[in-house]
Amino acid sequence: MLPRSRTLPSRIYNGVVEDRQDIRHYLQVEAQPKARNTESEAINLQANYSKCFDDDGRLKRTGTLWTSTSHIITAVIGSGVLSLAWAVGQLGWVAGPSVLSLFALVNLYTSNLLSKCYRSGDPVTGQRNYTYMDAVKANLGGRKVKVCGIIQYINLFGVAIGYTIAASVSMMAIKRSNCFHKSHGKNPCHMSSNGYMITFGIIEILFSQIPDFDQVWWLSIVAAIMSFTYSAVGLALGVAKVAENKSFKGSLTGIRIGAITHAGTVTPTQKLWRSLQALGAIAFAYSYSIILIEIQDTIKSPPAEHKTMKKATSLSIAITTIFYLLCGCMGYAAFGDEAPGNLLTGFGFYDPYWLLDIANIAIVVHLVGAYQVYCQPLFAFVEKWSAQKWQQK
Repeated sequence: MLPRSRTLPSRIYNGVVEDRQDIRHYLQVEAQPKARNTESEAINLQANYSKCFDDDGRLKRTGTLWTSTSHIITAVIGSGVLSLAWAVGQLGWVAGPSVLSLFALVNLYTSNLLSKCYRSGDPVTGQRNYTYMDAVKANLGGRKVKVCGIIQYINLFGVAIGYTIAASVSMMAIKRSNCFHKSHGKNPCHMSSNGYMITFGIIEILFSQIPDFDQVWWLSIVAAIMSFTYSAVGLALGVAKVAENKSFKGSLTGIRIGAITHAGTVTPTQKLWRSLQALGAIAFAYSYSIILIEIQDTIKSPPAEHKTMKKATSLSIAITTIFYLLCGCMGYAAFGDEAPGNLLTGFGFYDPYWLLDIANIAIVVHLVGAYQVYCQPLFAFVEKWSAQKWQQK
């Protein structure tokens, strides 16, 4: 397996391998005829710096605003966007869009704060924190590091399981939609998802051989495009449904007490519980902070990493919020109190089956990329722990 960190390579001199790990030993001095850049000189402490290594001695980072944005969009826009119509339906036309916008602002503010934790001390020349846990250790320390580590890795592990299940459900939905179409709804088309889970797992094992975040950028771009694809399909179907109904459904306060749903009559307690679930669904739709530092560690400098990350965060959150508002509001307008937990399932399995197949294929492709983006820190942790255990023996 390829190493997942940019470690300093050994150098060969007259046929002898030197294992010196001194940064200056690797910095190749070259004349720089370009114009002076004060920020560049601050980051590269030597007047003549290496084109191959960063100030910490690791290989030059190559991430840009666009690769960082694609990583964030891949992590943020998941299949959870399809549940936002249901979430807005529980809160209503007033609270639903307001909460979506509020969570976007909170996420933007906290992400900008977290991006400044990438370097300890000086935001330009300070020591780098390569992972979320490194940032926690540098700023909090003590037992809080272990507590945050346990929470982060359990979260990542849970997301990986959720992505596996969601991908298998989408793959199964493709086959079921074709089955329903052929039988005109007469065949129940029951099937097992085990084979699809195994297939998804094999695919992820192959992609997990990608060494690091900065080399998974192309997969993030593909995944981001796929997320926009199935979101656009859900949005288009919602618009078509509203046009068919010739009216906007829903109310200002959301699903009403006494409304009859598939789960039964809505009681005051259920109304409260549904509202809390809606808040959780919206909060989950914006979550990506646990991998923000890892994404930022792929960004090249100058300019300073936190400046690029701030732009990437602002751009990606703005794009995702627009999509969230459109999908959530149009889905609620189409179905009202009967808004489904998954927007695509609200249109049936076979009408229009080919468009739903495209959307489900896009979901699967997106989840393949999102799985890799989310699990890179988990892969790195397992490999580092395994290497330490092996060295001890």
